[in-house]
Amino acid sequence: MFEATSISYRYSTGRPWIFQDVSVTAEAGQVLAVLGPNARGKTTMLKCLSGLLRPVSGSVTMSGSVGYVPQSHSVAFSFSVLDIVLMGRARKVRIYSAPSSKDRHAAEQALIRVGAGHLAQREYTGLSGGERQLVLIARALVSECDTIVLDEPASALDLRNQAGVLTALRALADDGMCVVMTTHHPDHALHIAERSMLMVSSVDQRIGATQELLTGELLTEMYGVPIVTSDVDTPSAVRRLAVPDFGKGVSACEFSRR
Repeated sequence: MFEATSISYRYSTGRPWIFQDVSVTAEAGQVLAVLGPNARGKTTMLKCLSGLLRPVSGSVTMSGSVGYVPQSHSVAFSFSVLDIVLMGRARKVRIYSAPSSKDRHAAEQALIRVGAGHLAQREYTGLSGGERQLVLIARALVSECDTIVLDEPASALDLRNQAGVLTALRALADDGMCVVMTTHHPDHALHIAERSMLMVSSVDQRIGATQELLTGELLTEMYGVPIVTSDVDTPSAVRRLAVPDFGKGVSACEFSRR
């Protein structure tokens, strides 16, 4: 669905490069996960891939349209959930026109698709974090996008809500959509992503099959704490998990010098 070729980005001339010479592709029916420590450029990478930022060099070729889901979202007024999703139809509605019954039906179907149809008449400001994420995903879907790009879609969510969001994203990929997301949780990538990108440094990005790329050794190198991976029997299947050893982590001052 898109191909990035040798893209580099920095915010202005003379400032450090956020990343350099990155080439990556994403395909329909797949999940691509982008991982890396804080301030390593994951959000900037997403914005370049989705067209919100133009790379300083290199190119991004996109097939189809893109829906973008930010890490956080707030509203000034207490809109209903259905109205929030309807906002995703903006480019389908002619100027000075109101959403049609077709648009409202599309919004309702998008909510149902992510398992949030029962929230349609709720006030958006009264939802939990996980419920809001599902609504924002529905808002992107109702734009009829071919690729959905999400910045930390499961951040700050409890385990149940993490499961709900990840299940919805995996279902979208299984339906043929291209899904690109950032995450701080290697387990999330191991659970739903066929491919991953590890942003180790501004000049070191490693891309490959998730199960092969996300090794304990490489995760330890990237995050600066000991991490082991292990296959675990769960009620649904055997899953590979990444387990950090927080007891042997580095101090904040030591980490800041890395």
